[in-house]
Amino acid sequence: MLALFAGQGGLPGAVLARLPEPPLVFSLSDFLPDGLDPDLTFRIEHLGSVLGELKARGVTDVCFAGAVSRPPIDPAQIDPATFPLVPVLQQAMASGDDGALRGVIAVFEQAGFAVRGVDDIAPDLLPAPGVLTGTPGDGHRRDAARGAAIVAAMGAADIGQACAVHRGQAIAVEGIFGTDWMLDTLSARPDDGGGLLFKAPKPAQDRRMDLPTVGPATVAAVARAGLDGIVIAAGGVIVLDQAAVIAACDEAGLFFWVHDPRTNG
Repeated sequence: MLALFAGQGGLPGAVLARLPEPPLVFSLSDFLPDGLDPDLTFRIEHLGSVLGELKARGVTDVCFAGAVSRPPIDPAQIDPATFPLVPVLQQAMASGDDGALRGVIAVFEQAGFAVRGVDDIAPDLLPAPGVLTGTPGDGHRRDAARGAAIVAAMGAADIGQACAVHRGQAIAVEGIFGTDWMLDTLSARPDDGGGLLFKAPKPAQDRRMDLPTVGPATVAAVARAGLDGIVIAAGGVIVLDQAAVIAACDEAGLFFWVHDPRTNG
């Protein structure tokens, strides 16, 4: 049996819609999913009890989908079943993003659960390589290659998963506040616009958690930023509501390119 740990946003619902049988849905109480009613909500201080509940319900596999920030840990709320996990949780919360995710995965694997990625259970959410709409030019192809190199360097430093590139230059890079915030900083850019958003997972990222995601809201933010299009790494970025994304790109005059960095195609 599968348990879906659902965070905020539309991804948990998209994953749920693609499963042949409904899973159990668990959510942190401060990060509830859009439009879903979890079977169980819990505090991070009760994670040990949640692991026991999973076993009691016959769960063997878990999947994490949706946005979750690092919750603060209240020592007074930690239950007895969670005390043995406190050193691991503290180390995870004090690590970079990749370290924190690996710490969470380790907790579940050590408890005997198989951790499965969204790309495993809902592979159609990651489109195949190719230009889905619009026509990137030669300059955009050079900017895409540059964006891939920039995001790879950022990822090695555990910084972010996206950047905006114009004429070979990074005009914005993603940080702790996310892609939409980064794009909003470009809304008052002093030039005439142009360039692209490039998004990809970090080079050494465990892809079972926190794959980057784009959706119709991303398209709107790219249009406001004055960019020409969106480029995502093939096999590494989730596209929510692909039909709506393509329609929004067409309406805004943007291209959408699923880029294979091995071939720049």
